[in-house]
Amino acid sequence: MEDFAAALDAARRHTDAWLASLPERPVPPQATTEQVMAALGTTLPPSPRPPEDTVELLGQEGARGLNAMAAGRFFGFVIGGSHPAALAADWLSTAWDQNSGLRDLTPTHTAVEDLASSWLLELLGLPAESAVGFTTGATMANFTGLVTGRDEVLRRSGWDAARRGLAGGPPVRVLVGEERHVSVDVALRYAGLGEPQTVAVDVQGLMRPDALAQALADGGPGSTLVVLQAGNIHSGGSDPFPALCSMAHDHGAWVHVDGAFGLWAAASPTHAHLVDGVHGADSWATDAHKTLNVPYDCGLVVVRDEAALQASMGVTGAYLIRDESCQPVDKVPELSRRGRAFSVWATLHSLGRSGVVELVDRLCAHARSFAAAVADIPGAEVVNEVVFTQVCVRFGSDARTRQVVAAVLEDGTTWMSGSTWQGRAVLRISVSNWATSQEDVRLSLAAVRRAVEELDDVP
Repeated sequence: MEDFAAALDAARRHTDAWLASLPERPVPPQATTEQVMAALGTTLPPSPRPPEDTVELLGQEGARGLNAMAAGRFFGFVIGGSHPAALAADWLSTAWDQNSGLRDLTPTHTAVEDLASSWLLELLGLPAESAVGFTTGATMANFTGLVTGRDEVLRRSGWDAARRGLAGGPPVRVLVGEERHVSVDVALRYAGLGEPQTVAVDVQGLMRPDALAQALADGGPGSTLVVLQAGNIHSGGSDPFPALCSMAHDHGAWVHVDGAFGLWAAASPTHAHLVDGVHGADSWATDAHKTLNVPYDCGLVVVRDEAALQASMGVTGAYLIRDESCQPVDKVPELSRRGRAFSVWATLHSLGRSGVVELVDRLCAHARSFAAAVADIPGAEVVNEVVFTQVCVRFGSDARTRQVVAAVLEDGTTWMSGSTWQGRAVLRISVSNWATSQEDVRLSLAAVRRAVEELDDVP
């Protein structure tokens, strides 16, 4: 313990200082990469030094170069904070240092993963028989679901991709909405499926059923994956799942849903209509480190057919302690992985059902508050239908909108990122943090208003 005590004490002091600073500190980093490197020292130390000295240096100098993403005034990307129970459980997970790939190797994590998986399926309204895997994030969750779907549709065509690979096999066609998230394209590339075929969307970025019907008809018979979306990163809207899932399945397609943050609408009776019918898909991906506010990194993949998931992801080895049951390692790409389920279980256990509902509803309420107040700023226009946690705003021309974004970031009170949606520049506000308060919303809106007024004063 002498080797750990001083270093852990230093880490706790700097953790406390960091968390205490979040309500008041500027959100953007206060030091550049070069400044932090200089402060840490650019040469490798020639000899050992006390661990606590290293932690002290990192905590003291590193904090200046951090973005206050965990603060209630960060809205730049779909990034949650860390719920207190999740953060503390994550500390335990690191201290316990369990490789969580095999059920009998670490019974405590297995129990927690089983419980968290069951609760997640119940909260999200997904089929109870589904398998749940804990990945690094939604990118790898998408990858896992898409590889499973790829292998399954090829298997139906008489091709064993696990044994024969993809070369020489039947082609697999992938249909995606024009406004899918880039992580879908990355996952498809990793899966060897190349560029997908895009399907037209409506003004809110949601896939049009008539366009999917035409795309399916034009492709004829064959192996097909259809990728749908729960939570457009600009509008927050979700695809019309009942119609899309039905016609995709009529054509023998595998349906995967990228629900990185929007899938959590299913947990709220008030917002569940946004993802009505999402349970009709074959696989789903989401992030626990977004709407659920678990520390990085933690994604979740859900596959209705556990056998199909195990066939694609399963690992065997003479040295592995396992039986024929589906192991945690059979559900994700990683063989060695940390105990991600600890922080997910802790958040769900601490919040309970009503707490999860309240969290989702509160994030949505903040988004509506932003939209209503921003619309009153002269020259501002909210360009999306605010149905979930995303708000996109224009301030006249593209050039002026980008000027407002730059001025808001320069102010430092809040972090809201610029983006381009449907060919036009926007200020995008993503409300994802459990810690965001009405006061955070007020301060952030004031920063936007200041930025607009200061630009108005420039000749």
